[in-house]
Amino acid sequence: MSTLLYILGATILVSVLSLIGIVLLLIKKKLDKLLIILVSFAVGGLLGDAFIHILPESISLGTSAFVYTVGGILIFFVIERFLSWHHCHNECKEHSFTYLILIGDSVHNFIDGVIIAASFLTSIPIGIASTLAIIFHEIPQEFGDFAMLLYGKFSKLKALFFNFLSALTAIVGAVLTYFFSTNIEGLTTALLPFAAGGFIYIAMSDMIPQLHKERKLSNSFIQLVSILVGIGIMFLLKIFYS
Repeated sequence: MSTLLYILGATILVSVLSLIGIVLLLIKKKLDKLLIILVSFAVGGLLGDAFIHILPESISLGTSAFVYTVGGILIFFVIERFLSWHHCHNECKEHSFTYLILIGDSVHNFIDGVIIAASFLTSIPIGIASTLAIIFHEIPQEFGDFAMLLYGKFSKLKALFFNFLSALTAIVGAVLTYFFSTNIEGLTTALLPFAAGGFIYIAMSDMIPQLHKERKLSNSFIQLVSILVGIGIMFLLKIFYS
């Protein structure tokens, strides 16, 4: 039972990080200037996470990783087309990619919960180390997620609520892993590359085209630097916390 308490405590802590967007609200006077930088940073984070973390881990779990990745890209394309038609049939108030972000982030958080639970089931020290690694990973990602939801026309309160709601899937993943640890491996093998495909699709299909609307050369340079910083952080996390 003590292991379960460790698992629940760690996943709740990681879930609460989704509310870090409140920090952005405290500096709302500068939010518009920061938003495009954070979106660029999120692009780097999504691509870095997919190619540096998730896909290598997926390949180590099974040879079907790229099949699931392509499947993730195609499924996210279909979902976006449906959301675009459903929400914009009369008047589009929100970009459909915001819902894709929430879906992809929910899958990603679910897997974070799986990783946390599996680590604590191995040993308490490994569980604590894995939780710290996920926290370092989540902080820049949650900033980026919140920024993208605002960019997609979510209200500030709605962005906070739905970002927190998607984060709670970490608890679901952790609890399922704890109670079904002997049967969860196949699910993880499929969900990891599926999430990678979703992140790649969101970054390349939705986020980068938005960045291309910026025509000023200096701002484009800032975007490029922000993307590289996002990728760089994912790379450093791979080095120091792998």
